[in-house]
Amino acid sequence: MNNICRTAFTLVLLITIAVGAGAQQPAPARNLVIFLMDGYRWRELFQGADSSLLFNNRYNHTDSAWTVTKYWDSDPEVRRHKLMPFVWDTIARRGELSGNRAYGNMVNVRNKYWFSYPGRNEAFTGHYDPAVNSNSYPDNPNTNVLEFIDQDPAFHGKIATFASWDAVARILNRHRNGMLVNIYGEDVQGDALTPLQKEANFWQHTLPDIFGKGERLDAGTYALAKAYLLASHPRILYIDFGDNDDFGHAGDYGDYLDAAHYADAAFRDIWTILQQDPFYKDQTSMLIFPDHGRGIGPGWTDHGTETPHSDETYFLAMGPGIPAKGEIKTPGQIYQEQYAQTIAALLGFQFTANHPVAPAVSGIPLK
Repeated sequence: MNNICRTAFTLVLLITIAVGAGAQQPAPARNLVIFLMDGYRWRELFQGADSSLLFNNRYNHTDSAWTVTKYWDSDPEVRRHKLMPFVWDTIARRGELSGNRAYGNMVNVRNKYWFSYPGRNEAFTGHYDPAVNSNSYPDNPNTNVLEFIDQDPAFHGKIATFASWDAVARILNRHRNGMLVNIYGEDVQGDALTPLQKEANFWQHTLPDIFGKGERLDAGTYALAKAYLLASHPRILYIDFGDNDDFGHAGDYGDYLDAAHYADAAFRDIWTILQQDPFYKDQTSMLIFPDHGRGIGPGWTDHGTETPHSDETYFLAMGPGIPAKGEIKTPGQIYQEQYAQTIAALLGFQFTANHPVAPAVSGIPLK
């Protein structure tokens, strides 16, 4: 081989290596479903119903005897299963659950505010921004991971959010990115809606407006999200539930437990749909986490910096790219700011933004 040919060959080889090193990594998951449970505590998730609240009539506004029958057992593993059977039958077997502080396994928000807008901002932007300090904060200036992924042609227009709380539209800044973010009071639009979508649009307006502050019951949010999933096959579906936080603030522990139980049923329902649909089967991961925790004892009704323990959360994951570790019983630390890069990595992306982005949760995706 002469010197000219040798030089040309070396140049082509170096270019090939450089291009290969910068290529997007193969995605462990093709699709993703995300559930957020506003203000749901790790204590109920890992220990089941809290006896100090369950047997206190101050916090049970309906039939407390029936609530005890549904959710109480002296064994915490039995009662957590009664409360969230899908989590403990399926996710604990096929995925991983982080945040049981009884084992020193810690999950926390990084932000110092410990309430809803900052918590969601942290989770979806991968960044604690101290300027985001109010639930009334306007459209979020920080880039979120969903709009970042939406720039890819394979995902553009195939990312949808259904939220019980209207502020989620500002948190994800739909005015900037044009993504579908359906919130309180809004119907799904389109000229070719399925009968189920038309029914879900109608049905959400028949639910009682018990919170009266720009929030619909999770049943309406879920109906709209499920109908959209079946009709449009989004690549990413984010469902944002709010009932736990609202019933918590109301001091209604029975309805708070019911909200968690019904959310667990929604997890099961969506997972069943995914596993029965060739578009999603064995190609779709599921993530579940809250935006913040809440206090203990009389402080369980509140959260925020003045309410100790309301920075304590959890992280659940299952599907392609997720190791089947079950309940993590070893000491460790995860922060909520790690979720955005985890979302990106599961789908084969490296999330970059107009701000720093925390690394993905260690071990996810599974290499």
